[in-house]
Amino acid sequence: MLNIATHMDFEGQGRAEKLSRIIITLFGGVGLVWGYIIQQFSQTVYILIAGVLLASILTIPPWPIYRKKPLNWQKPRPESQSATNTSDDTKKKKKN
Repeated sequence: MLNIATHMDFEGQGRAEKLSRIIITLFGGVGLVWGYIIQQFSQTVYILIAGVLLASILTIPPWPIYRKKPLNWQKPRPESQSATNTSDDTKKKKKN
C-alpha cells in the first residue's frame, strides 16, 4: 500500500517532548499575562488551547525531523542444533 513512516526514533521522541513542553509553557505564560491584562480568564484558556493544538500538530505526527537517527538492531542469531538438543535433554530430565 502506502509507504508512510509511522515511527519516531528515540532521540526524536525526546526532541518532540521537549518542543511540546516549550510550546505549551510559552502559550500558557502569554495567555496568563494577556488574560490578566484584559481581566478575562477565558482568553487565557483559549490561548492555552491554541498552544496545545499547535504542539500536537508539531509533535504527534512522525515528521522527518524526528526520524534522523534510527536504531540499528542486531541481526538475530540462528539457533544452533546443539543448543536445541541440550535444551531438549534438560526438559526430559526435569520430567523424570
